Amino acid sequence: MAKELANQLIEQLQAAGVQRIYGIVGDSLNPIVDAVRQTGGASNGGIDWIHVRHEEAAAFAAAAEAQLTGRLAVCAGSCGPGNLHLINGLYDANRSGAPVLAIASHIPSKQIGSSYFQETHPDRLFNECSVYSELISTAEQAPRVMHSAIQHAVGLGGVAVVTLPGDIAGLEATADTPLPAAFVPAVLVPAPESVRMLADAINSAGKVAIFAGAGVQGAHDEVIALAGLIGAPIGHSLRGKDFMQYDNPYDIGMTGLLGYGAAAEGIEDADLLILLGTDFPYDQFLPGTRTAQVDRAAHKLGRRTDVDIAVHGDVLPTLAALLPLITPKKSRRFLDQMLKKHDRLMNKAVGAYTRKVEKKEPIHPEYAASLLDQVAAEDAVFTADTGMCNVWTARYINPLGTRRLIGSFLHGSMANALPHAIGAQLAYPGRQVVSVSGDGGLSMLLGELITVAAYRLPVKVVVFNNSTLGMVKLEMLVDGLPDFGVDVPDVNYAAVAQALGFHSVRVTDPARIGQAYREAFAHPGPALVELITDPKALSIPPKIKGAQVLGFATAMSKVVLNRGAGEAVSMARSNLRNIPRG
Repeated sequence: MAKELANQLIEQLQAAGVQRIYGIVGDSLNPIVDAVRQTGGASNGGIDWIHVRHEEAAAFAAAAEAQLTGRLAVCAGSCGPGNLHLINGLYDANRSGAPVLAIASHIPSKQIGSSYFQETHPDRLFNECSVYSELISTAEQAPRVMHSAIQHAVGLGGVAVVTLPGDIAGLEATADTPLPAAFVPAVLVPAPESVRMLADAINSAGKVAIFAGAGVQGAHDEVIALAGLIGAPIGHSLRGKDFMQYDNPYDIGMTGLLGYGAAAEGIEDADLLILLGTDFPYDQFLPGTRTAQVDRAAHKLGRRTDVDIAVHGDVLPTLAALLPLITPKKSRRFLDQMLKKHDRLMNKAVGAYTRKVEKKEPIHPEYAASLLDQVAAEDAVFTADTGMCNVWTARYINPLGTRRLIGSFLHGSMANALPHAIGAQLAYPGRQVVSVSGDGGLSMLLGELITVAAYRLPVKVVVFNNSTLGMVKLEMLVDGLPDFGVDVPDVNYAAVAQALGFHSVRVTDPARIGQAYREAFAHPGPALVELITDPKALSIPPKIKGAQVLGFATAMSKVVLNRGAGEAVSMARSNLRNIPRG
């Protein structure tokens, strides 16, 4: 019996270890969906079709699965509007280095180029957010394109897009299927002369600081060993938090717009700054000091700040070669100063406002986040919405070496947390998955609550509802603008979730937060905890510049003129607790 091309392509995905495809069915995609049906589902060794409510969520879910497992994940969209909806999640996946394959079905092949109904050109549209994008035109060509797409996504760590007209998918398969080219990723060992240059720079420097990113994954102990030898404080990026913050006696926190602690000063006051596995984009937070950078991607070396010593290699083999060449430093004065400052800042600017607030309403979001850290499982997976939820999770969720925190950290999209949580929960059905959602992000893809309910996923949604776009409000104030257009009417998300079959509770009393978390986490199915938090609580960067202070002052004067002094005083009281103290 002849095999349809769609079946051949799905068999290739099965051979690559794919267990599910996220998407929404549609006419041009029907051959692919039917081929998935014929596999019998993941429980029978086949592939599951995960029906989301918006294709953007399909791409986010696939991105989360791929980031957490390191394996290929797949999403799909029908022709025209269907696959166009994938694009935001695919940007997120590609920038996160997630191996995701997207099937973009297309209009009938004979109609391409004729301005046909729903015509777009996916093979062109997705070029900027992919490492591979190709149109299948014949059955003979198709299996080689699918093979190339899989190899690009897995080998380069990014998105591959296969554009497939529905009529082509329904043709008879005529070409042999290429054998899967499974491989063990290579370890990139640096050149010895580069390691020697780095060692010489470290040995000759008085004060050395380390700034670590996601590229230190798997090298935690070696980074700690280096810091111990040279008395170096260790700061980290948000993506580096999971891999560097835990069991780290030299931790000085995180820098950047969401940062906390002494990291900003620590890296600025050093004689030598070592960037390990980080492509930290905010160059305004990187000092002009002498800098060394270690990265496996050569094109990332020196693109954020001038680099004096560039080492092309993975962090782990670089440190393995470097450590024997290091002369231990006798003075730990710089390290001790930064650790003391970090402790002071954590107690005053971060920790001080999670205490003695059990009766203060509206709820302090910092307090709610700190309780979440205490109650959540030791191996929980947290997904965080972009904006203030990024701030609170970055500052209060401890990675422990067993947890994961993911978000749209490089693309910065709203609404990512819930669809990320869907992909995370399907990939790890036995782990606790917590979507830390803002009311703005949750409402943007609110329909995905239906997806969670439909599959009875035990996702725990914690909603920080301040009825405002808090990060945008902060940006306006910093720019000297009064906040405008950021507030929304109060919505009872707990009631919405309850109507969908969630265990849900709305919390206004901070004394009830802990119990609400515990009950939600103990519930075997979907659960939502809605926290009514202070809408005037904004994140203040760890290092405030004069222009920012001027911006706040200017904005406050406009607020006084437009809305009265009471509004400005109320906002000031809510945010004094977040201003870093020296």
